[in-house]
This record gives sequence, C-alpha cells and structure tokens, in this order.
Amino acid sequence: MPSGVEPPLIPPFGTPLRTASTCFYHLRRLRQLRGHVDMETMKQLISAFICSRLDYCNAVLYVLPQSTISPLQRVQNTAARVVLGLSPRDHVRPALKELHWLPVIHLIQYKVALLMLTVHSNHCSLYPRQSVASVRSEPARQRLRSATGSVYMDGSTDQNQVWRSSFLCRRS
Repeated sequence: MPSGVEPPLIPPFGTPLRTASTCFYHLRRLRQLRGHVDMETMKQLISAFICSRLDYCNAVLYVLPQSTISPLQRVQNTAARVVLGLSPRDHVRPALKELHWLPVIHLIQYKVALLMLTVHSNHCSLYPRQSVASVRSEPARQRLRSATGSVYMDGSTDQNQVWRSSFLCRRS
C-alpha cells in the first residue's frame, strides 16, 4: 500500500445505511402494533429491536462524517415518533428529551468517553489498553505539555502492519 493512503473506514457490522434500512423495516412492523400495546411496552420493543442496533459497535463511527451518521439519527427520530405516537411533522427534540434518549452523535461520543475512562482507570480487558497508549509512555513525547495530562494516542506503531492484519484476504 502506498504511503499516505488511508485504509477505507468501514464499520465491522456493515454500513450505517444498511443498519438504518434494517431498523426502518422493524419500525414499520412495530408501528402496526401501536394500537394494541401501551406506550411502555412499545418503548421496550423499540429498545430491543432498534436502540440495540444503534448502540452496537457505534464507537467505530466516531471518526466518520456526520453525513454517514445522519441515517442512524433519522432512525432514532422515527423510533421516538413511533413510541410517543407523534406525527412526522412534530418536532422530535422534545420527544427525545421525554424518552431520555441522547442524539446518536452524543451517544457515540459518550461511548468513546466511557471506553477511554475504563482504559484510564484500568477497568477494561487487555485489548482496549493495547489499542491506545499514553503520550507520556513514548520517550520522544515525554517533554511535551500533553505528557503531563491524561492524553492518549493510537497504540499501534506501524500503520502498515495494522492495515495488513485488518484486511487480510484469502487467496483461492
């Protein structure tokens, strides 16, 4: 791989667009139950079928642009409308507040912050701790001002090695 070329950022579970389309399918099915179940049951169903899909592996989306994350936000907005029985023209921000749901971008930021807190306090498994490294642990950066705080950097030393190990293809 030529130097300076970044590998494509593809989440491990597929594209967010595919996740959004699967969620919209389940929302259409759940909308049919709206007249037969109460709001609390609908909230539990939406949480099981939709919110779990939005939460799965979403820390990987942290580096992706807003245009990639916006389909997932549309799913969350539609899910809030289904739970509360709102029309498509109603504002969704008060509905998200009523349901105590963070917008997707804030949910991703929260998950990354929580992951870094567990890394910093050593309450996580070995893999996350090896994926990042403290700035003060690298000799060339120990005199920097960032070495005095809790600043972390990518723990992999050779980006080409990461590329080769992540995207190996079997030849037939």
